[in-house]
Amino acid sequence: MADCSIFIDETGGQSGHSRYYAITLVFHDQSIDLTGTIAKYEAALKVRNLADIPFHGSPCMNGHDEYENLSLESRKSMFVAFFVLLQHLPIRYRTFLYKRKELPSEQAFVTRMRKDIIMCLYDELEYFQSFDSVKIYYDGAQAIVRQSVRGAVEYALSKSGTVFRTASPAEYRLAQAADMICTLELTAQKYRAHETTRTDEKFFGNAGAFKNNYMKSLKRKRL
Repeated sequence: MADCSIFIDETGGQSGHSRYYAITLVFHDQSIDLTGTIAKYEAALKVRNLADIPFHGSPCMNGHDEYENLSLESRKSMFVAFFVLLQHLPIRYRTFLYKRKELPSEQAFVTRMRKDIIMCLYDELEYFQSFDSVKIYYDGAQAIVRQSVRGAVEYALSKSGTVFRTASPAEYRLAQAADMICTLELTAQKYRAHETTRTDEKFFGNAGAFKNNYMKSLKRKRL
């Protein structure tokens, strides 16, 4: 029995100060074992004397939450270590990025995201139909995401073959991968629009460095 996992993360929020809202879907064929790849990452953390904190992009960059007492150098090292893991994970992804001012209501968000996800699924329909079931993992933080993804997947794929499960980034490395991809894709947009913050530039350097160090490799995993 072949199963496909979809791990979801979002950044920017429907409300707040961010100009953008991003949602990332990470796809993984569950028949491909990740144990060895993840073990190498965890071993690398030990060698470098870095804490194994479940990756969370914004707190890592800003020194908040679990990262509060860590230096910028340590946080950058942890970010790079997880990015190396991300490069070796057998995953594909798709990120949808929106300007919040163009989608002023919750229903506008739901409608647009649902349409975009349906088109993504249709574009790769042969791939998704090769699986017996599609398991969607999401922590449920944003109702609009849950509503949009559920509506899109149930419309484009067989309802009987779709399973929705709650996932916490602390429990699943692929959920953390979705978090990192969301963080990087949103940051890429900020570089394109010349809207980067001091934190972005302290963490990643100039636009050229960010592109060469992160986005060139990441783009290879886009679905």
